[in-house]
Amino acid sequence: MRFTSEQRLDDGVLEREFILGEIPGTLWTPGSEPAPLILMAHNNGLPKGESRLVARARRSAAYGYAVATIDAAGCGDRPRSPADEQTRADLRRAMRAGEPVDEIFESLVGPLVEGAVPEWRTTLDALLALPEIGGPVGYSGWTAVGIRLAVAEPRIAAAGLFAGGFVPRAQREEARQVTIPLLFLLQWDDEGNPRQRALDLFDAFGTKEKTLHANLGGHTGTPWFEAEDGNRFFGRHLK
Repeated sequence: MRFTSEQRLDDGVLEREFILGEIPGTLWTPGSEPAPLILMAHNNGLPKGESRLVARARRSAAYGYAVATIDAAGCGDRPRSPADEQTRADLRRAMRAGEPVDEIFESLVGPLVEGAVPEWRTTLDALLALPEIGGPVGYSGWTAVGIRLAVAEPRIAAAGLFAGGFVPRAQREEARQVTIPLLFLLQWDDEGNPRQRALDLFDAFGTKEKTLHANLGGHTGTPWFEAEDGNRFFGRHLK
């Protein structure tokens, strides 16, 4: 892992960009003492620099967590294959035409998850070797990746998941194997995510400790107080 830039933010949080092989990432750390780590991913491969993700990351770091995000394979500004680009073009066309998009999402998001999870695990290996990071690991964000990581990675101790991203069939099946504590956020009027599908997924999770928070509003309308509730959730399981 090689750090390429750093800046100290007004609240004392240190923000650093890094490169790990071909993986670009950002790490926020709150101070000199080793801090529990939260891996933070945006839905469906949006970039690590997306403003809502960065705001959540900085808020969690100010709360006392180390927070890391990456652009995994095919995500953010990472190169995409011609097949990926064609699938995205097909998705845009179908959405404009009001056509069904589930199968197109399946062919787009499934490969993104399969490519992203190994790179998240590689990043986790490198992060846990840093002296400023210590203690349990949490995950926050993209539900499909969170499910896969929770099943494949025993170092993930708790997860906060956003119901707004498409979850492939493989991860909906894997949800039954998830046994860590979960906080699941649902926007009740999410225009791109059928409410019943999200409720069915919540019901499918195998863990005995799961909490559903549902708020009125569309896809990007998650209230900011949910960030504070998320930090308290992680406080119960990472500190």
